[in-house]
Amino acid sequence: MSDFLRYFAPGSVPDQPSVPDPTRYIDAMTAPALLTADDLVRLQPPHKRTELVRGRMIVRGPAGFQHGDVAMTLSLLIGTFVKKHNLGRILAAETGFKLFTDPDTVRAPDVAFVSHDRIPNPMPRGFAPFAPDLAVEVLSPDDRPGEVLEKVADWLKAGTRLVWVIDPERRSARAYREDGTIEMLPESGVLDGEEVLPGFTCEVRELF
Repeated sequence: MSDFLRYFAPGSVPDQPSVPDPTRYIDAMTAPALLTADDLVRLQPPHKRTELVRGRMIVRGPAGFQHGDVAMTLSLLIGTFVKKHNLGRILAAETGFKLFTDPDTVRAPDVAFVSHDRIPNPMPRGFAPFAPDLAVEVLSPDDRPGEVLEKVADWLKAGTRLVWVIDPERRSARAYREDGTIEMLPESGVLDGEEVLPGFTCEVRELF
């Protein structure tokens, strides 16, 4: 069993990433067989969170209170550190990054960091055509394990150097690195920015 499949509770095997929940995808009768990043902007349903995964639109409802609280807490902690050391930019939840083309994939993390030397001038007005250095995913109660692992894999494959998955229900986190290593962090553990955010640390318990 791969390390990705060990993400959730011991003894449980998550759904395979290749079989996501079909109810989260836009009805095929209302859109072309495969959408592009431009289509995603044009077909954006109101009051919904969307991503594009290999040409298929995923539609979710607004995030819950706990999800938003954890994401904002971590955004403030990272943002304060990044601003103090002039390291780059922190992007708000649901900022789209175009990771792959033909078919297009647009992912949106709950928190993202991009270093100064990777930010083009002028800044992109639409989806950023690159992956962030750090991507943070905060789990919601309706997140399926297979979909979360698929998203982590997309970030790393596209060039993200560090991915944090925060689990409010279990009060824990996981760190996925570009070299393929994975670290499980309990509530007493520490999130470390490593080479992506040198010097940044945050106890997992601070997020809850």
